[in-house]
Amino acid sequence: MKKNLIIILDFGSQYSYMIARRIRDLGVYSLLYPYNISKSKILSKCPSGIILSGGPFSVYKTNSLLISKNIFSLGIPILGICYGMQLISFLLGGKIGPSNYREYGKSLLEIIDKNHPLFLGINKNNIVVWMSHFDEIKKIPKEFNIIGKTSSCPVAAISNNKKMIYAVQFHPEVNNTEYGKLILENFVIQICKCNYNWKLTNVVNNIINDIKKTVSNKKVILGFSGGLDSFVTAYLSYKAIGKQLNCIFIDTGLFPKEEKKIIINICKHMNLPIKVINAKENFLSKLIGIKNPEKKRKIIGKEFINLFQKESKKIGNIEFLIQGTIYSDIIESSKKLNNNFIKSHHNVGGLPKFRKLKIIEPLKKLFKDEVRTIGKLLGVPGIILYKHPFPGPGISIRIIGKINKNKISIIKKADSILFQELNSYNIYNTISQAFIILLSTKSVGIMGDKRTYEYTAVLRSVNTKDFMTATFSHLSYEFLEKISNRIINEVNGINRVLYDISSKPPSTIEWE
Repeated sequence: MKKNLIIILDFGSQYSYMIARRIRDLGVYSLLYPYNISKSKILSKCPSGIILSGGPFSVYKTNSLLISKNIFSLGIPILGICYGMQLISFLLGGKIGPSNYREYGKSLLEIIDKNHPLFLGINKNNIVVWMSHFDEIKKIPKEFNIIGKTSSCPVAAISNNKKMIYAVQFHPEVNNTEYGKLILENFVIQICKCNYNWKLTNVVNNIINDIKKTVSNKKVILGFSGGLDSFVTAYLSYKAIGKQLNCIFIDTGLFPKEEKKIIINICKHMNLPIKVINAKENFLSKLIGIKNPEKKRKIIGKEFINLFQKESKKIGNIEFLIQGTIYSDIIESSKKLNNNFIKSHHNVGGLPKFRKLKIIEPLKKLFKDEVRTIGKLLGVPGIILYKHPFPGPGISIRIIGKINKNKISIIKKADSILFQELNSYNIYNTISQAFIILLSTKSVGIMGDKRTYEYTAVLRSVNTKDFMTATFSHLSYEFLEKISNRIINEVNGINRVLYDISSKPPSTIEWE
């Protein structure tokens, strides 16, 4: 008997877990498995539907990830996304080849079959979709029909209604795809006949119970960064184990101005136990002269763990370190299925192998907006719920190239000006994340009729819900002019300000 469950087979896409997450948003339980899960394992779960994720491979190359054609004879509805679509076509007799025009980012999908069950409720002939592909279907398999296309991709959606096999070249799971959620809902609810019965409130209870069960009567330290993820992690942990929790905030010297003071005050307000460790010199001494961003991250990760281990010895009977790692951190640090490594995170890829503390990551399967929803359920203050994310390695990865005290001082002053104006213009809460990057590049300028040769600053501001995809914020020229004038006039060391208008992907939000 089929259960109210959707299984997603992962072919290495950065968005694979987002598919599961979107389906859970609908109120239907979903599980993510490696692409090579056995047929018997799939049948044992009795899924109502199967989704084949995207991936960075070409189906006709020797390193491609393939599955058995037997999956199409299970009588279970199947949806292929991006690589999943190409794989379906390849296995069922279609032809795949390099695209004449590669598509990355926004494209316009023309819906050919407006009555198709996958497109129910879409009242437009053309919708914006998010593409990321370098191959395309040159010939569709027998018994399939083309149900969608773009100006540069003549086969952007196909289906075999009789065999309940559907496929799209675009990514319906990302927020940038218009009606993407509805397309997934049509597959899950209309085609797979699932019911709405999964709730995020159950996740909260499960996390609390899991922490209790794992920790038992042991003491725990929590790596506290002061962001939304660490606050929610701390709140959940405190609810689970109370005074067994020891929150540690390590002042690396790589935080914005006033950050430490704000964090301490909010922790007191929320009755969270916290100890501040001043480790500015520890980090700076190890980072001076380091240029490579991966080395920066790993140095910071190693030093964090060293300090946590020293603190755990002082407290005594500490076995666990709890971290606010979320799934986007893990995805960008992941090397599973391929070597398409993006960057390590200080609390993921940056952890040294010799660590003695056992790591607990309660939020590691959740995305930022899910964490924010849980924060609301827990009563976390709005100042934290809508606080812009700040990377664990701090401004070290916003200083491109070598780090020194002068550059740290410069970027802190520029960042402070940015946030003053974001609040002055009352737009802080309308954008998802904003910050300043200091380039190693210097350029010629004129100040007071004198030649200058100083650093270039870049303003990065993005809008996103899940931080897996993002678009640049459409800030007014008036605001940009104000920021540029203030930074150049008030911050010694900067004589040029640029605005980053790239999206994610192909760019990442942080530069390093």
